[in-house]
Amino acid sequence: MNDYYQDLGVSKDASPEEIKRAYRKMARRLHPDVNPSPEAEEQFKKVSQAYDVLSDAEKKRSYDQGADPYAAGAAGFGQGFSFSDIMDAFFGAGAGQAQRGPRSRQRRGQDALIRLDLDLADAVFGGEQELTVETAVVCSTCHGDGAQPGTSRRTCDVCGGRGEIQQVQRSFLGQVMTTRPCMTCQGYGEVLVSPCFECSGDGRVRTRRTLKIKVPAGVDTGTRIQLTGEGEVGQGGGPAGDLYVEVAVRPHQTFQRRGDDLHCTVELPMTAGALGTTLKLDTFDGVNELEIKPGTQSGDAMTLRGLGVTHLRGGGRGDLIVHATILTPTKLDEQQEELLRQLAALRGEERPEGRMTPAHPGLFGKLRDAFKAK
Repeated sequence: MNDYYQDLGVSKDASPEEIKRAYRKMARRLHPDVNPSPEAEEQFKKVSQAYDVLSDAEKKRSYDQGADPYAAGAAGFGQGFSFSDIMDAFFGAGAGQAQRGPRSRQRRGQDALIRLDLDLADAVFGGEQELTVETAVVCSTCHGDGAQPGTSRRTCDVCGGRGEIQQVQRSFLGQVMTTRPCMTCQGYGEVLVSPCFECSGDGRVRTRRTLKIKVPAGVDTGTRIQLTGEGEVGQGGGPAGDLYVEVAVRPHQTFQRRGDDLHCTVELPMTAGALGTTLKLDTFDGVNELEIKPGTQSGDAMTLRGLGVTHLRGGGRGDLIVHATILTPTKLDEQQEELLRQLAALRGEERPEGRMTPAHPGLFGKLRDAFKAK
């Protein structure tokens, strides 16, 4: 008698799961597609024989009582051996077990992706937008059935309505039975006598339609909005997939977005920077006053709280940060030049000496800049 327990490397009280795991492990290593050596092929046959006996409760009981179905030239090796066992060995349990019977004509539709271009103001406050999309919808003639109204289907003559065809092939394992979808009916088990003229039997047609979408405040480029059930209708009038709207925010002429803050730049004459002033600034919330403090330098930042982008998750808004650029006059008349010379004399700056500044400001410099930005 063959020692099947030794061939699989399991004990006599091994559970069915342990036997199956042992077979999978050895089959992955010894299968001819993986290991083409003659020794591996012989070993694979022994392992397959052992699994054929030990995985069958009736054969295992007979073997334990002293009857070996493969001993002394017993015929029929592989008889009853399931191709799904080999599929299980490589792809896990159930991999070789296809769905039996005809398949349904209805399938879930694919998801669709469309781009939505938004102005920055629409991203700040949100709102309703219209979209024109081209997707598959249920055929209005056959209502997803696929058959011309007034006609019916007939059972497939090739597969007899099963939707699949079985084939028996000989291999070194013996006779192996495989199942594949019927090519005549495409696995449905039925054939359309007269396909719908409108959709050619698919149950759906492509068309343009307009959707209204609510864009939440705070979206940014790359944000995706999911519209459940607004995607492609499935074959045979199956349930529709989802529509994903990907936002792309157009660049603004004045404002630049960084996170939920908005940034802009104002140009000031030298006198306004030195003496200070109040400016009227056009924002997304209307006209707001901006106070320019005396001594403002180029690069200084002033913050208007709560005038930025609405937070996408949670309440509140970011800030509007205004950066100052001080303009030095390039053309002076005689009187202006004389006044500036008098000012330079009063400040002791007739012959100023340049001063090198650190490339990386220290701690106190960073604190100073942080306070100026507030």
